[in-house]
Amino acid sequence: MTMGVSQIITYSPAYTLVPTYECFNRCSYCNFRADPGQSSWLTLTEADHLLKQLQSQGICEILILSGEVHPHSPRRKAWFQRIYDLCELALSRGFLPHTNGGPLQFEEMRSLKSVNVSMGLMLEQITPQLQQTVHRHAPSKIPQVRLQQLVWAGELQIPFTTGLLLGIGETSEDWWETLDAIAQLHTQYGHIQEVILQPHSPGHQQYWQAPAFDPQQLPQVIAKARQILPADITLQIPPNLVLDDQWLLACLAAGARDLGGIGPKDEVNPDYPHPQIQRLQNSIEPAGWHLVPRLPLYPQYNDWLSPRLQQAVLNIRFNDIQQGSDVLIDK
Repeated sequence: MTMGVSQIITYSPAYTLVPTYECFNRCSYCNFRADPGQSSWLTLTEADHLLKQLQSQGICEILILSGEVHPHSPRRKAWFQRIYDLCELALSRGFLPHTNGGPLQFEEMRSLKSVNVSMGLMLEQITPQLQQTVHRHAPSKIPQVRLQQLVWAGELQIPFTTGLLLGIGETSEDWWETLDAIAQLHTQYGHIQEVILQPHSPGHQQYWQAPAFDPQQLPQVIAKARQILPADITLQIPPNLVLDDQWLLACLAAGARDLGGIGPKDEVNPDYPHPQIQRLQNSIEPAGWHLVPRLPLYPQYNDWLSPRLQQAVLNIRFNDIQQGSDVLIDK
């Protein structure tokens, strides 16, 4: 039987490289960061050793996920260069880089466009009230700072992923306003590939005492998001944060169509391991869903890439066809 598009759920076979965990922000729910100066930087030699090991493991996406060095720090230039060099290294080893390094300057984004097939930044919530609570010590979480990144990504024609963090003190009206802001920017620039709906999931490193986001609310949020966002934006949920198969299926029924990057470790939520692909398939297949790998670039954005990056995408697609793999080409 030919699998209809409505029955397909995608994911990206991914591995995360962390240039550094140090971050000048201190979000009270964070389970990722380390204090500045307390986290060694990933060297290119270490990264190359890891990448060589991954070349035979079916990985296509290398997510460069970094803590943030302050924009005015004397180490900012070296930090940015390390991110750029890691992207170059990933490309040279046959992978497709996708960078999320927090808010970047316009010229930094322009530079990274040449070595990334896509990029991302969580908008989280646009309500300024969170600057008085969970974002009190997080200057780069100012809503306008993060909205500016989405504008610049659109101006630079960078295929982009953004998303909401649910359950950090916002209201349901804040969800709809944040989604509407994303929708408006996408209507103007057409650059948002995916919107992630990420439920707050407490971890052992955070110091904010708050419960997990109620998974029973997630299908409702997904359904409303599907109404607000343009149809060509894919809704993504992290399956390691939706621990009950019943609610995972409810999320898919409500309109989620992607499970994000799945690899050995969720660096942002290290207390919640990614499920095995086969277990996910076994969970959703009886309900009529088919799990299919995809690239970190959606096909409609291929013309936005430089010839070099277009060739890198073609190489991965060709290699997968040669090996009989199942990487999704068209959504």
